[in-house]
Order: sequence, then structure tokens, then C-alpha cells
Amino acid sequence: MSADAERAVIATRGLTKRFGRVTAVDGLDLLVRPGDRYGFLGPNGSGKTTTVRMLLGLVHATSGDIEVLGRPVPRAAHEVLPRVGALVEGPGAYPHLSARANLRLLDAAGPARAGGGPSAEPLAAGSGSRRTRRRRIEEALEQVGLADVGRRPVRAYSLGMKQRLGLAAALLRGPRLLVLDEPTNGLDPRGIAEVRDLLLGLNAAGTTVFLSSHLLAEVELFCTRVGVLDRGRLVAQDDLDSLRGPTGRTLVRVDDVAAAERALDLVPGRAASPTGELVLDGTSVADAIDRLVRAGVRVLEAAPERRTLEQSVLGLTT
Repeated sequence: MSADAERAVIATRGLTKRFGRVTAVDGLDLLVRPGDRYGFLGPNGSGKTTTVRMLLGLVHATSGDIEVLGRPVPRAAHEVLPRVGALVEGPGAYPHLSARANLRLLDAAGPARAGGGPSAEPLAAGSGSRRTRRRRIEEALEQVGLADVGRRPVRAYSLGMKQRLGLAAALLRGPRLLVLDEPTNGLDPRGIAEVRDLLLGLNAAGTTVFLSSHLLAEVELFCTRVGVLDRGRLVAQDDLDSLRGPTGRTLVRVDDVAAAERALDLVPGRAASPTGELVLDGTSVADAIDRLVRAGVRVLEAAPERRTLEQSVLGLTT
């Protein structure tokens, strides 16, 4: 792999998965760098979940290479997975047990050292003690907003609460990498915002986040880098700002639309957007401001128009 791939948190080369005659993932070259907030996008059936499952060693690739945290998967999955927090296709839990009991069982099943090998990174001192385990569980429940209902049986949880519990399980052992498939499924707008803020805080502290989602508005608010999958193929992989490039048009907001239209020689009503802005073709921001100011029109805002993430994704996928 390239030098960039060698430093990557996730790197794949030619990753392919076939189910009989159906090619679900076709020659995928992913590159997720340390500290990325990576959004993995694509229509339903494009191969996103299959890719995520291969990254975690849950499905074996037909061909190609996968490295996660610098180690090959699935061959070194026993070293990698203790340092990865994952939530894929909805959380699983024992419904008759409480959230705390579920997390206790999960935590007890993990190794005493992250990575499981002789050179693995140690967890906090006394990580195997009952007191330390209890503290980790309480911190995870607190992070996802379930501390007050941690004793309630999971069968009494709503879909959003179960999703929070799955996220708590992913956070339990302080992972270096979070792999999340639709983590805000079932959450209300406030819950979505809380999860976003939580993930932003974890990322600022050094956790890389790989997020598969169909909520483009949330990806646009959270992610710094995006990969777009279409029919199993990676059709785009770039920083979000580059993907949302300028359209070549200028958006201008003024206090007097009619006066602005006269100053810019526009047909009345033709350049106005539904939000009240003027959308100008072939006019730069500087030129528009200059002409409007000379005409005595007050300019409230002027900026180059940029594509939305939705426009970019729809343009790249079929």
C-alpha cells in the first residue's frame, strides 16, 4: 500500500465481495486518516453495510486487502477489534437484563489489555477490577444519556434508547476508532444533536470516527471527509469542502430586491430564490457588491454558491 495507506486508520485496496453472481462491493480503495470524521454514503443496496462488516471481520472479502489500525483484517482481528468500537445494523442486547447488566457482560468478555497481544496497549491501571469496570460502565451510560434508566430492562426501551445502549457498548473501552452504521436511527432531533456533540468531543480527544449514514444533513454537519458508494463502487472520496465545491453562481441577499434587480439589469422575479436571495450567473461577488453599492442598495450578504452534499451525492449516484 502507499505511504498514506500505511499511516491510515482504515485502508483497503481492491476490496471486493461477491455473493454468487452479485457483486456487492467492487474494487474498493478506502482511505481513512487518523482524526478523520469520515462519512460513508450511498443509496440503499450500494454495499455500505457489507463494507462495514468486512472492515470488522464479520464477512470475509472475496478479494482485496484490508488494514485497520495498521493491522490486516481478518487475520489480526483479535488484535484490532478490542481497540475498535462498533455499532452495526442496530444494537443487540439481552432484553430481560438491564443496560448495566448488558454492559457488565460485554465488558467482562473483553481482554484485560487493548489489542489482546503481548505488545498491546494497556487499559487504565486495574482495568480488570470490579471498581474500574463499574466506573467504565457508568461513564458510558452517562455519555449516552442512559444513566438514569440503566436499571430498567432493555425490553422496556424505545428504539432510540436501544440505539443509545449500542453506542454506549461501542464506547465502553475507550476505542481509538469508532465504526458506526446509522448511529442516530430512532433518535429525535435533540437526541441526534446530543450524539453529534458526543462524537465531536470524542474526535477532538483523538478518536477517529467512520460513520455510515443516509442522513446527509447530519453528515454535512459532522464529517470532514466523505466517501460515496454507488452499486458497490467508490465514485468519490474527498474532503467535504472539496466535494461541496462552488457552482459558479453568486448568492446575494439585499434589503430591496426590486432595486437590486434594476441595478443588476435582471428580469424582475427571475433571479430570486424561494428564500429571497438573488442567484446570479456570471457575476462575481466583488462585481455584484460594487454595482449594488453604487446604486445605493444595501447588501446584507453575498457569497459564492456552493453545492449541498445532497446535490453532490445525487449527481454521483444513479
